[in-house]
Amino acid sequence: MTLGNTPKQADLLRGSASVVGDRVAPNSIFGILHREGHRLFPDELFGDLFSGRGRRSVPPQIVAAVMVLQRLFGMSDREAVEAFEFDMRWKYAAGGLDLDYPAFVHTVLVDMRARLAASGRPRRIFEVVLEAARDAGLVGYRRVLDSTPLYDAVATMDTVTLIGSAVRQLLAAADDYLEAELRAVLASGDDYASLAKPQIDWDDPAAREALIDSRAKDGYACLALLDGRSVDAAVTQAAEMLATILGQDLDEADDGVFKIARRVAADRAISTVDPDTRHGHKTQAKGFDGYKAHVAEDPDSEIIVDTKVTPGNAGDASVAEDLIDDLVAEYEDAQHDDDLDDVRPRPTVYGDGAYGGGEFQEFLDDHDIESRCKTPRPSPPPGGLFGKDRFDINLADGTVSCPNGVTVTIRYNGDGGTARFGTACNACPLKTQCTPSDNGRTVTISPHEHTLARVRRQQADPEWQTDYRANRPKVERKLGRHATTTRRPPSTSPRHHQSRRRLQPPRQRRQPRPRRRTRNPLHTNRMGNPLTHPGQHHQPRRPRDNPRSPTTLQSPAPPTQSSRSLSRTTTNANTRIDRFTPPT
Repeated sequence: MTLGNTPKQADLLRGSASVVGDRVAPNSIFGILHREGHRLFPDELFGDLFSGRGRRSVPPQIVAAVMVLQRLFGMSDREAVEAFEFDMRWKYAAGGLDLDYPAFVHTVLVDMRARLAASGRPRRIFEVVLEAARDAGLVGYRRVLDSTPLYDAVATMDTVTLIGSAVRQLLAAADDYLEAELRAVLASGDDYASLAKPQIDWDDPAAREALIDSRAKDGYACLALLDGRSVDAAVTQAAEMLATILGQDLDEADDGVFKIARRVAADRAISTVDPDTRHGHKTQAKGFDGYKAHVAEDPDSEIIVDTKVTPGNAGDASVAEDLIDDLVAEYEDAQHDDDLDDVRPRPTVYGDGAYGGGEFQEFLDDHDIESRCKTPRPSPPPGGLFGKDRFDINLADGTVSCPNGVTVTIRYNGDGGTARFGTACNACPLKTQCTPSDNGRTVTISPHEHTLARVRRQQADPEWQTDYRANRPKVERKLGRHATTTRRPPSTSPRHHQSRRRLQPPRQRRQPRPRRRTRNPLHTNRMGNPLTHPGQHHQPRRPRDNPRSPTTLQSPAPPTQSSRSLSRTTTNANTRIDRFTPPT
């Protein structure tokens, strides 16, 4: 497929610029894309994505403009293509195209994303927009860091399903000769052709253990067959996945039987369909399966400056240094240019407690970046005992003093140090509030204890707290808008989840629904009419006039039969059947 070219000049009468140009605000997204689209997203920017042979592609400038508007308005591919076809503003933003410019199928957006992901610059659209924001002075020297979960649609598998799926993928990746060899070493009797679980008595513990042992031995037999052999990349990847599943979930007993391990692996794979997805926790009580998106935002313009994606079990601060690499690069440039160092303001980084660790705090200090990352207080022991902050830690003297005034020396090692009070706690009157251990209280000293203590003192400053509250929460609003895919603008077209009854027009009634009467069982009969004496039957009800009806209903004629009968009154096209009339 060759590179398509965006029309440079639209028709004078049919061009979208002549119709909506005066109606679109110049500072709106449509006006900015129309005015700067040829400079931001020129067709030549995407030239490496296409070859020199084949049919012409949809011009990349048009596709890029549609992708920007699609992400801004939270639309699907089909909705974005439909908006480009029928909304003149979209064609105006895509270069002032003619009103009858043909649309394209929604799979063009899918193909463009796939080509970008496989290229050497997958984030070129983001980089171009960010560079334009820098040139306009919208990106400063402050950053706010945060993360949000990205929920994966893949199903979470148990151990039996994981092993079966991994063996099935290995058989599918092998050629016919290798597949025959692999099937020859399978001793469980399962051909691994079905996605369903084996039919066993799942209430029988012995049957479950035998199933797990047989599947594990099949997996290890396949790996033993491939050990030392030269295979292609697909087989290697499938074998590595099988080895990961077997190693993380199974343990071999002394009798050689494989059982499910009574532990959880640190980096446990939960699916063979998407091997990179993981169990994650946004909080201790709320978990998710998928990935985690990390962002760095400029708090003044609220522009996202950088993004990273990690598995769901990665910590928030694991990619914090990568999110502020532009500030680090400017610091390194300032070290070699004295003039630049004089005019460069000191950068500032904001973050919640997840970014308040000692390692990241020292990284900010080493690169002359002011920290507004909140370092939480040490977590107290369970049971309401004294926390670490109740002890006076003197790093200069290398001592720690407890609330009772006992001072001990810190014993340092390679990863920090410890302060043990030992037998001094036995006669302490505050022991019940400090530790239940007979060996006394032990205080652990972090290798970054000096930095953490200094940051906690800075956080007590009211000016620090005011600046933190004014800027740190801004990233929450940005994540709430961009990371939540369920929030979409209201559409006039009916949704697929609507029932057929909701799509039908309301049924027309000949008569208005009568008002419901309040029934008192002590003073009314079964028809809701009042009783004059206990033995009385229900009385005929006088029909009310209907002001919305073309005619007025008349009162029913007196009954002529001695038995209970129906009285019907008909006027023009309106017919009403009254209730039973009482006998005369």
